[in-house]
Amino acid sequence: MDTCRTPANASKCSGNTMECFMVLSTQAQKISIGVLCGLFGTMCVFENSLVLYLIFSSPGIRKKPSYLFIGSLALADILASVIFVCSFVNFHVFNEAGFSKEVFLLQLGGVNTSFSASLSSLLLTALDRYVSISRPSEYKLLMTRRRAWTALAVLWVTCATIACLPLLGWNCCVLDSSCSELFPFVDDNYLSGWLCLVVVLLGCIIYAYAHVLWRARQHVAYMEKHQAQAGKQNTRMRMDVMLAKTLVMVLAVLVLCWSPVLALMVYSVFARLSDRLRKVFAFCSTLCLLNSMVNPIIYGLRSRELCCSLRRVFSRCRRQLQAAEESPEAESTHRSSAIET
Repeated sequence: MDTCRTPANASKCSGNTMECFMVLSTQAQKISIGVLCGLFGTMCVFENSLVLYLIFSSPGIRKKPSYLFIGSLALADILASVIFVCSFVNFHVFNEAGFSKEVFLLQLGGVNTSFSASLSSLLLTALDRYVSISRPSEYKLLMTRRRAWTALAVLWVTCATIACLPLLGWNCCVLDSSCSELFPFVDDNYLSGWLCLVVVLLGCIIYAYAHVLWRARQHVAYMEKHQAQAGKQNTRMRMDVMLAKTLVMVLAVLVLCWSPVLALMVYSVFARLSDRLRKVFAFCSTLCLLNSMVNPIIYGLRSRELCCSLRRVFSRCRRQLQAAEESPEAESTHRSSAIET
């Protein structure tokens, strides 16, 4: 395996740079991480897969750019959960370090791509709500399905390119530079750049949602003063306001779940981390899975269209079960059993 500069405490690690990052020292810690990752990861994949199915099985929903962006968020959360759980548990719980630097950076690139795409999808939904509420009369002209798909393509290609930079050569082994204390082979300058990108994205999202909430309050006040004129436009305003509030809840959960991880990443750039803080970072990383698990629950509770689509799915399944029970084959089987009796 390639060797490179390691954290300050790597001298304990008998020369194996990968083992320096295996910070879980007790069996209880490994079991806890394994259970958390297994539970959060399974629930995340199931819930986000259900959201994707509800969106793309309903012609009325999948035509709306807002739900295309939510679908991108759900897809990113699914990929992040699968790649993160497999690589994280394999590394920290089973202490598997027999793979090369390239394989590790490929796995890290997959996790980075998925989580970056999740955050960027939130930015697109913020911009979508910004346009919908600030320029409602021009929304359908400005936000078309073609533009939505183009924006999603640019988003995923950009996230994948940035995430693969360490694999393409921007790592501390190739550059012989300072390595991160949290991630093997990752250059500190690359980590600093990625953190700056995340901060910029969060800043843009918060600014967009602050404006959306301000306009939403104005719409609520307008609708309360003009109850008698409640028509199609007011109905659409209510849906825009509801979706805006839903996405603000998603943003709040995102900030709460990611703040500990980002804070420790920033701290690691400027100071050395103790073994205890590195263990805290490992456990805080599972909060990212919790964020991906909570998002679809918020959609289900707050989105009327997704709730209606879910009810239609349940009704369809119920009708199919009833049809199977009342089919000619079932009836003939019932008659033949009655005759034998």
